[in-house]
Amino acid sequence: MESLPFALPEFLPGHVWLVGAGPGDPGLLSLLALHALRHADVVVYDALVDRRVLDLIRDGAERVDVGKRGGTPSPKQPEISDKLVTLARRGLRVLRLKGGDPFLFGRGSEEAAALRAAETPFRVVPGITSGIAGPAYAGIPVTSRDVNSAVTFITGHDGDGDVPRSLDWAAISRASPVLVFYMALRRLAPISRELIAAGRPASQPVAVICEATTERQTVLETTLERLAEDVASHGLKPPAIVVVGDVVRLRSLLDWH
Repeated sequence: MESLPFALPEFLPGHVWLVGAGPGDPGLLSLLALHALRHADVVVYDALVDRRVLDLIRDGAERVDVGKRGGTPSPKQPEISDKLVTLARRGLRVLRLKGGDPFLFGRGSEEAAALRAAETPFRVVPGITSGIAGPAYAGIPVTSRDVNSAVTFITGHDGDGDVPRSLDWAAISRASPVLVFYMALRRLAPISRELIAAGRPASQPVAVICEATTERQTVLETTLERLAEDVASHGLKPPAIVVVGDVVRLRSLLDWH
């Protein structure tokens, strides 16, 4: 890394850094994230971390893949947290690399709590979340002064894989003109039904952004009533971000990627 006019914090042995790798484009990494990649002794990474980001790991560092993949055996969250503690107790510089931002639907808070309980020192390095970067790379601002003054980020499923039952769909529909859904591709039909029943227009524009910020990025524009049908007919697959709201109309003017 070129010389900087300020000092970056030292990555100390026995410490764990919970670092957001961003949505894909390695150019969106923070300086702290790159600093960690170049100093870590071991990198514990998720399935959604882009391979170009992994290429920045320093030579000689151990790599541990703990990615959760639907339909295949994958590590449970307590196992991952225990591994972080174990590695740190060996005196290693442990980089926990997570797609997007660790604290936005990334379960980073659970890992941080486990580290605190084990008296393992840690640092959190935020990352750019796909719910911001994905729409931006598709030419969709999640806020625009003439369209909305609020935006809501929503997970598409809860712990058992179903649409979150705790959501007050009517309140969300009234209060937030723009909704950004994560991990929702397999639950679009019930989500659309809930939103329309709560008062959202069936004709409201929706954008589905797959593999955001990568060279494989694809964008589908549709409407709330046609959302599930159009996604199925186009064969879209995760990871994807779904944006519901009139800001989607701005894409015709602002698309640049």
